[in-house]
Amino acid sequence: MTKMRTALAAAFIISSLAGCSPAVDVTAAKDAADPACAPMMVALPDAIGDARLRKTNSQATAAWGDPSLVILRCGVNVPGPTTDRCVTVNGIDWVIKEGDPVWTLTTYGREPATEILMDPDKISSATVLADLATAAGKVPAIRNCVGQEELQDLPQSQ
Repeated sequence: MTKMRTALAAAFIISSLAGCSPAVDVTAAKDAADPACAPMMVALPDAIGDARLRKTNSQATAAWGDPSLVILRCGVNVPGPTTDRCVTVNGIDWVIKEGDPVWTLTTYGREPATEILMDPDKISSATVLADLATAAGKVPAIRNCVGQEELQDLPQSQ
């Protein structure tokens, strides 16, 4: 009976440890302590696509997937006017910088800004942006992207 208990205890400990993954090491953004990040952080989804939310080791950060497919940091530098590609997904404007392999997606017109790092070969940017739209919307918009079509009707200068 003692051997049986020892075996069961060992199996329980091993199965408990197998479910524990270490916290993801993410460097906090400069303004991670901005109170405006808090409503967004508590509204983050438990999953993006099939990637589950994981614990991180710094304030106003999040990660999904094991290994991490999506990293989020609130409190990054607010992007100013830019010629970089800007898309609107479910009412949230994002500036997209395509890297190889990692893309950087930053909210536009919201202070503090939120940054997403992701590899589009591993997870769809459309899925990431759609799944994060509700949470990102917790930081109020004060500006929005201006598309080329909106620039065509500007008055002439004198």
